Amino acid sequence: MKFSQLVGERFKERPADCVIDSQALMVRGGYMKYVANGIFSQYTPLRRVCRKIETILREEMERIGGQEILFPVALPGSLWMESGRYGSVGKELLRFQDRTGTPMVLGMTHEEAAVQLVREYAQSYTRYPFMIYQLQTKFRDEARPRGGLIRVREFTMKDAYSFHTSQEDLEQYYNVCLKAYQRIFARVGLPEVAAVASDSGMMGGSLSHEFMLLTPVGEDTVVQCPQCGSCWNMEAAENIVENADPHPDQPLSLVHTPNIHTIEEICEFLHMPLEKSCKAVVYQTQKDKLLVIVFIRGDLEINETKLTNYLQDEVIPAEITLECGLKAGYIGPYGLKVKGAYKMLFDHSLKGTKNLCCGANQEDFHYTGLNIQRDCEDETTIYLDLAKAKEGGICPCCGKHSLTVSRGIEVGNIFQLGTKYTKAMGMQYLDQEGNSQFPLMGCYGIGVERLAASICEVRHDMYGPIWPISVSPWEVHLCCVRSDHPAAKAAADQIYQQLVNLGLEVLYDDRDVRAGVMFSDADLIGIPVRIIVSPRNQSKGNCEITLRDKSKTEIIPLEETASIAVQWVKKLKEQLCQ
Repeated sequence: MKFSQLVGERFKERPADCVIDSQALMVRGGYMKYVANGIFSQYTPLRRVCRKIETILREEMERIGGQEILFPVALPGSLWMESGRYGSVGKELLRFQDRTGTPMVLGMTHEEAAVQLVREYAQSYTRYPFMIYQLQTKFRDEARPRGGLIRVREFTMKDAYSFHTSQEDLEQYYNVCLKAYQRIFARVGLPEVAAVASDSGMMGGSLSHEFMLLTPVGEDTVVQCPQCGSCWNMEAAENIVENADPHPDQPLSLVHTPNIHTIEEICEFLHMPLEKSCKAVVYQTQKDKLLVIVFIRGDLEINETKLTNYLQDEVIPAEITLECGLKAGYIGPYGLKVKGAYKMLFDHSLKGTKNLCCGANQEDFHYTGLNIQRDCEDETTIYLDLAKAKEGGICPCCGKHSLTVSRGIEVGNIFQLGTKYTKAMGMQYLDQEGNSQFPLMGCYGIGVERLAASICEVRHDMYGPIWPISVSPWEVHLCCVRSDHPAAKAAADQIYQQLVNLGLEVLYDDRDVRAGVMFSDADLIGIPVRIIVSPRNQSKGNCEITLRDKSKTEIIPLEETASIAVQWVKKLKEQLCQ
């Protein structure tokens, strides 16, 4: 490919609306162009990166027995009605009607289509197990697209669906896919991606893992234990606390606390640490409009995913009005009286606690000396794990105070779906005894463009991407400095033809531009191996070869350039596989 013919512009300045580095570099480098909120067009360099990622995905899926198929993007709403998700999924699912008034959806995921494809085929146990996969456009109407390709509305996904006749077989294949994903991330240059236990969310199922790339710009929170190596998404991380208090019980005492509303203010006023307080967080369920009052230790935060999973209903912060009887800023579990239907829940962090401060359910008053068991517990008291894990918390696996909390980008996920979709959609098979059974499913997804952007996010410097050789848009970037110089241009032309003949992917910058512009553009493209032909070196029978990361540079004879470039590319590929 000759640079002079490459469609797209490169820009010196960082675009003002680009909030993360990968977004800025891919816009500046002529990789993509904004079309609409969360929707981008892809120029040739990005298409080449994505195509290489897709090749790796296909190879690894077929290595574990996957068969490539293709589902439609536009699907009849009736399929999603069969599974029950047409009404249960929120506005992320784009619903519309065709010209006949038939309800339709744009596929944001394809579990329903997978079941519909194989439920007539797979009516006998002899046809199990099997896995099908596709690389297809998805549309998810995200409320807040961000970070360029990190969170978009339209994207390409590799999604795979496996079908099994036993839980043991599903679990075995699930582990096969987990290892395949680890190979995929190593091959694209991200061996540091970690498998993290996660919440299944709208996908359902009994077990799921997300694959997290740790980076400060990630929108997911990852909880890790460096002592034993366990990892969780914050949504699924168990919070364990210790509440030992050697002091004797204090009596429950009413304290005047004028104009104090927050838990931080009351603890400062009473000279008590946050962990010796009980705070209330009030929600309302989306469907039933039920008031939910959650009491939790003052130094912890509510994990709303855990709360949603327990209630089986989405929650929103409640608007506390005079009609409900609650006193905002003064809500406590002792003597609480609420008008209308409500649910009161206690986080595990309060079990066995004593000598706490809390709201007194009257304006300008709090209690001290609260003992949860003595003052609040009865036969209806429910303790649940509803808190977010915190830095330095207790690891659920090894029991050490070693948890760390960091940010990460989810670059893949796998789920054990069980019979959630096959049962809902009436997919059955006859087992060896002739009995009807529902097959079990697993699903396995990787977003192609998000993976490309994630690689760029952690593999770049201040000048541009540093692409791993396996996914770089081209393998070699040939720069002809002073293309108006006949001898230099002739030498560069010859090297270009030699490289192409040897099967290397080459971007040849044959433009008549200043060296500074040429090298700046080369950095923005980010190809790992760069060859520079200039009049000065050419006059001595040499050229320069260098790595994009600046770790190695050599002056080499012109006649050996092509063979040396092949060796460098080969070595980079070997290093990636180690």
